[in-house]
Amino acid sequence: MNFRQAQYKPLWLNRTMKKHLLIFAMILSACIAQSAPESTPTASAPFVIKSEDNPYAPQSKDANLQIGGVELISLDLSERAELTPVRVNLRFLGSLPRTCNELRINVAVPNDEYQIRVEIYSLVDAKLKCENVFQQFDASILLGIYSAGRYTVWVNGGLIGDFVTY
Repeated sequence: MNFRQAQYKPLWLNRTMKKHLLIFAMILSACIAQSAPESTPTASAPFVIKSEDNPYAPQSKDANLQIGGVELISLDLSERAELTPVRVNLRFLGSLPRTCNELRINVAVPNDEYQIRVEIYSLVDAKLKCENVFQQFDASILLGIYSAGRYTVWVNGGLIGDFVTY
């Protein structure tokens, strides 16, 4: 007698079972709680920690004066490493249009793009008789202590340079 072994396929290898098993695995994997992606820390808005004295800051008496121009010859942005913490010095060389013009330097607080806008202009009392002789000036101001970030400094709409605080 010749016996042939019967070819038996296990039940779990059946094609229909494979399809059902695959669908079940997909449904099960969809139900498993997935971890939420870690949120990236967002930078806080820049701010001034400590302001420095500005002898050329706008004053209350300025409302009665007429705005005049300035001619800027040189601008320099440099770090003052001898100060703790290190601060940035902004130096201006230029001239005022007349001898009785007063220099004003307005340093704005940084905006959300870490830009520090500086406006340099002059003021004059229109009632005063002044000679139209250029008056040269050499002025410098310390910028304050700022929150961590990379800041750009803009003077009268033009980019002067940048610095980083930690």
